[in-house]
Amino acid sequence: MGDVTPTTPPFDPRPLDVLRRIWGYDAFRGDQAEIIDTLVRGEDALVLMPTGGGKSLCYQVPALVRDGVGVVVSPLIALMQDQVDALAALGVRAGFLNSTQTPDERRQVEADLLDGTLDLLYLAPERLGVPSTLDLLGRARIALFAIDEAHCVSQWGHDFRPDYLRLSVLHERWPDVPRIALTATATSATRTEIAERLELTGARHFVASFDRPNIRYRIVGKDNPRAQLVDLLTNEHDGDAGIVYCLSRASVEQTAAHLVERGIPALPYHAGLDASVRARHQSRFLREDGLVMVATIAFGMGIDKPDVRFVAHLDLPKSVEGYYQETGRAGRDGAPATAWLAYGLADVVQQRRMIDSSEGDATHRRQLSAHLDAMLALCETVGCRRVQLLGYFGEESEPCGNCDTCLTPPRTWDGTVAAQKLLSTVVRLERERGQHFGAGHIIDILRGKETPRVRELGHSTLSTYGIGEDVSEAEWRGVVRQLLAQGLVGVDARGYSTLELTSLSAAVLTGERTVLMRHEEPRASRRPASGGGRAARAAAVAEGLDAAATELFEELRAWRGATSKELGVPAYVVFHDATLREIAQRRPTSLPELATVGGVGASKLEKFGTGVLDVVGRVTGVDVDTDAGTLEL
Repeated sequence: MGDVTPTTPPFDPRPLDVLRRIWGYDAFRGDQAEIIDTLVRGEDALVLMPTGGGKSLCYQVPALVRDGVGVVVSPLIALMQDQVDALAALGVRAGFLNSTQTPDERRQVEADLLDGTLDLLYLAPERLGVPSTLDLLGRARIALFAIDEAHCVSQWGHDFRPDYLRLSVLHERWPDVPRIALTATATSATRTEIAERLELTGARHFVASFDRPNIRYRIVGKDNPRAQLVDLLTNEHDGDAGIVYCLSRASVEQTAAHLVERGIPALPYHAGLDASVRARHQSRFLREDGLVMVATIAFGMGIDKPDVRFVAHLDLPKSVEGYYQETGRAGRDGAPATAWLAYGLADVVQQRRMIDSSEGDATHRRQLSAHLDAMLALCETVGCRRVQLLGYFGEESEPCGNCDTCLTPPRTWDGTVAAQKLLSTVVRLERERGQHFGAGHIIDILRGKETPRVRELGHSTLSTYGIGEDVSEAEWRGVVRQLLAQGLVGVDARGYSTLELTSLSAAVLTGERTVLMRHEEPRASRRPASGGGRAARAAAVAEGLDAAATELFEELRAWRGATSKELGVPAYVVFHDATLREIAQRRPTSLPELATVGGVGASKLEKFGTGVLDVVGRVTGVDVDTDAGTLEL
């Protein structure tokens, strides 16, 4: 999917040569070739491509083809060292300038930049507000500017960064240098805002499909969410790496401790932790297998860990954009992954209240409400989750057969009468007693529970007392949640979490509007066919491998683990699983043979080729030739 037009000039052959020599691949994917050719020709581009779709190649390759240094503006200060290390493993000369460096380190990078010995330079956006940085860049030969995570410029977006607003200076100071803005998440409106704020209105737009077919989307009703999370991890993702998102710092700490107590290795991450602790935990997550990171949304942007097998949310995300961005951190390697969300009445009440009491103006509150409404629509849909999710970004699709609502279609029922009973109770409390109460107390009245508070307040005399005793408490909470989601009941804006009527309530009370609802399924029935933990993961990874190839694959993984640990880099910086899988299938016995494997470029062949062949020879028992001879790539 994309709104691109065919390119008239022929493609420049140099980018493909660079791809083969540096990255070891024979072909570009999707729109990569046309995006790269656009930049090589000196034109601007705005690129929307899902996480794991290969966005970085879209600026790294043309930076190597064009004369000068590619300047990458990125908010990911904590990950810049890892990005530079990954490029170094490929033989690409890269550096960064940010606040974590010593003066001597900065001076060395600046000298390399001016000497022309850098291919890529990573900058935090705030550095472009420093005159000395602009002066430095003014003395360098610049090949292109890449603005990564470009959605950060959108004031309505989920990751707004004020420093991004000054990035229009790039076009003003360097009008002839091509620019590329990249993001994994943006609606049509956000895309327009990005183009306007970055002065990229003349750029070509490339919009890849938002679909991540390997991710299974699942949304469950909250029923002791930490226990539900443990159930998910132990039964379906035992030993897997994953991310758990929580709304508050306290919840992050408590959830991480809860997992550790139950034998699941987990680390907390939030902005309240000391910077050194955050850095240490992030480094461990990237470098160790099977760790679970429990975090606020402060964690995750730019995380290039391919084997994240699940992303779980214990609280409702504030927008579909945020949800898509966060879940997209799972399954970057293309193998099966799970996006799991526990969602309950308290989430809706809390977020409605936060919006109503927001200090922003009416327009701001309407925008926040629109974001929440779209997220609730995704949670409450009885149709395919993927169709709903992709439709939000303007992409049409067919039911996927791989989300919870496709695998176990939810039952619906006519909840009009139940809605009328609940709304009538709200009306009677307000008009007869001048009182407002939260969902729990109203449900007690409907179910005829003579609690001390009901008895004290005399609410057993209300005409609606006990008229809902045939409905369970869990089902009533589902009714309230779905009414809130549809805007048929509201939350007091003063922060009391009490229910009140909305402008839409009257149509329900008079019977003019029918209310369809999802049945609240028992917890045990909510789990679709499982992806299955370590055994399933091993089967998925080894798919297509015979027993001998599977043994070689596992030995190659063990070698990679020891090598990456020795070098102090994440395992994927050495080789991705896909490369090791191809090596295990083909069993190369010489460096020229190994050089034809996807993902084995010239630098990695030189650094790791002998080690790989030694493993192949040891496991298969065949003779291998580690003499490079006159090898050419």
